[in-house]
Amino acid sequence: MTTAQTDEVVKEPPAAATPSDERERERMRRRLARKRGGGWWPYVFLAPWFVGLFGLTIYPMLDSLYLSFTKFDLLTSPEWIGGDNYDRMFTEDPVFWDSVHATLLYVVVSVPLKLALALGVAILLNRPLRGIGLYRAAFYLPSLLGGAVAVAIVWRQVFGGDGLFNDVLGWFGITGQDWISSPDTALYTLVLLAVWQFGTPMVIFLAGLKQLPKDVYEAAAIDGASPVTRFFKITLPLLTPIVFFNVVLQIIDAFKTFTPAFVVSNGTGGPLNSTMLYSLYLYKKGFTDLQMGYASALAWVLFLVIAGFTAVNFVASRYWVHYDD
Repeated sequence: MTTAQTDEVVKEPPAAATPSDERERERMRRRLARKRGGGWWPYVFLAPWFVGLFGLTIYPMLDSLYLSFTKFDLLTSPEWIGGDNYDRMFTEDPVFWDSVHATLLYVVVSVPLKLALALGVAILLNRPLRGIGLYRAAFYLPSLLGGAVAVAIVWRQVFGGDGLFNDVLGWFGITGQDWISSPDTALYTLVLLAVWQFGTPMVIFLAGLKQLPKDVYEAAAIDGASPVTRFFKITLPLLTPIVFFNVVLQIIDAFKTFTPAFVVSNGTGGPLNSTMLYSLYLYKKGFTDLQMGYASALAWVLFLVIAGFTAVNFVASRYWVHYDD
C-alpha cells in the first residue's frame, strides 16, 4: 500500500462509552474530589464544633421556642397554652413595658456616648508618645473589670448617699443625693458604668486608625486643612466600617446588660422599675418567679428585637459606610 493510499484510510471513531465506564469515571472524579478536600478528616476535626452548635445552641433555642408557648414552672411538665404568654406580655404586663422603656433609654444613651469617648481616646492614643503602651493598657483595663460583680458593688457605693461622688461634689459646695435610690438618676449611673467600659471599642478604633493612609493626611495638611476638617473629611469617612462594626456589637451588648442592673438594684430593678433592664426582668420571671415559659417568650422577643436592630443597621449602612470601592 502506497503512502497516498495510507493517508486516505479513514480512522474508525472510538467506541461509545458503556454505562459501566461512565460509573467508573464518576467514581474516579469523586475520589479525586475527596483527596483534594482532605476526605473525611476535616469533618472529624470539626465534630466538636458541630456537637456544640447543635447540642448547646440550636437544640436549646428550639426547646425554648417550644417552652414559650407553654406554662412551665421548672417543677412540673410543660402545659401547652398557645400564644397566651405573648398576649399577656403585650397587653397585661405593665412591668414588661417598664423594662422595655428602661432598656431602650439605656441603649440610646449609653451606646453613642461610649463610642464617642472610645473614638476620642483612640485618636489621642494614636500618637507616638513615650510609654504609650502603658496608657493603652490603663484605658483598656475598665473593660476587663466592668462586667464583674465586685465593680458593680463598688459603683453602688460610689453613687450612694454617702459615696465618693457626693464627697467630690461637696468640695465645690454642692449637696448631693442618693443617686442610686432616685428613679430619676438610677438608670444614668448604669449608663455611666457602661461608658466607663469603653476599652474594647477603643482598641478596635485604634486598630482602624493604624490602617489609614498617611499620604492623604499629608496632602490635606499641605492644602491647609485644619485638624477638625481632616477629622470630619478624612478620618471619619475612612473609619466608617469600623464605626459600623462597633455600633452593631455595642447595641447587642447593651440589650443584654444584666450584671450591673442586678447588683446596683439588689436584684429588684428599683427604684420604681427605673433600672429594670430587660435581661433582669427575664431573669426574675424565669428564676425568681419560676415562670420559665413566660421567660422563654421574653427571650424570643429580645432575640427578635436584637435581630431587627441589627438588620436595620445593615440596611442603613449602605448610605453612610464607605468602603475602598
